[in-house]
Amino acid sequence: MIDDDAFSEHRPLLFTIAYEMLGSAADAEDVVQESYLRWSAVDRGAVDHPRAYLVRTVTRQALNHLRAVRARREEYVGTWLPEPIRTAPELSEDVVLAESVSMAMLLVLETLSPTERAVFVLHDVFGYTHAEIAASIGKNEAAIRQTAHRARRHVHARRRRFEPDSDSTREIVRRFLTAAAGGEVQALMDLLAPDVVQISDGGGKVVAARRPITGAADVARFVLGVLRTTTAATRVEHATYNGMPAARFVTGGELDWLVAFEIDDGRITGLYGVRNPDKLHRAETVLPLDRGGRQPWKP
Repeated sequence: MIDDDAFSEHRPLLFTIAYEMLGSAADAEDVVQESYLRWSAVDRGAVDHPRAYLVRTVTRQALNHLRAVRARREEYVGTWLPEPIRTAPELSEDVVLAESVSMAMLLVLETLSPTERAVFVLHDVFGYTHAEIAASIGKNEAAIRQTAHRARRHVHARRRRFEPDSDSTREIVRRFLTAAAGGEVQALMDLLAPDVVQISDGGGKVVAARRPITGAADVARFVLGVLRTTTAATRVEHATYNGMPAARFVTGGELDWLVAFEIDDGRITGLYGVRNPDKLHRAETVLPLDRGGRQPWKP
């Protein structure tokens, strides 16, 4: 009989790997489910190391899935953002994991090839060796080393400074929302970095900015314009998504949209607004993330 306890034990790790490779909680859940079906059919006696077997299975399934969805994302209406996941505040205690699931990092990972993404995630975030990764994705170790070097150089050239969710970042978000509600333009400007970027994702299903908006003045005007369209019935709730402080806008008991805030050195450097209803179905539940006790690679 198959030991389902082993799968349950490692499920948070498997979901985390799949999510970081795919940027979609829905797709990650599908991959985990597909991996479970494969695990259910395997001869348990032939599996010496369940976690290694499961990680290898999830990695291969996620790679197949990523290759299949890339074409759809190229045809996406407007700007594509990762599907936000609600995370526990304690996630900030693991800065590597928190940064790896942040909106900015997931967008950088989108610019990698599927193999580069898998190698970077497994090596730099989860600490798997080149040899282990080679066995997982069916390539030789030398090729994995070259891929890891290329992916790391690409990511480091594009990564943004990251400050995880904390009391201080939540206070900045609170002040920002208070200023926005009061129409205080200068107060908003004081909280926004000069090169702040606002990105919206409506998926062509609801109204959202089709292109990123940059600069404190333009972002402040955009935020005030959006808030003018909300009704008195809209409730604003504070939460944590992708290891970042966030605001949930709830109307009539339904989550209408959410915004995750990227903060650095006391100022907001990025706002990631997700309105696509397809990406908000799983936004209520806090999802457990896990790196499996591995230590990340250190340069």
